[in-house]
Amino acid sequence: MLLLASVLPVLNAAAQSAAADTPEMADALRQDGKIYVVVAVITVLLAGLLALLIALDRKVTRLEKSINNE
Repeated sequence: MLLLASVLPVLNAAAQSAAADTPEMADALRQDGKIYVVVAVITVLLAGLLALLIALDRKVTRLEKSINNE
């Protein structure tokens, strides 16, 4: 445990120094103006999933009511 506790901060510092030299993907997408397309696609997908879950919940509720009434 002591070895793990002493190695983790070193790995974290090494990962941060390597990432600082190269640009991140989000920065490149933001420069090209494509980040808005990515955000829009993710928003549409999440909205679709939410609508699907709401529709499924309504169907399950309707089925539960019909089973309880019988």
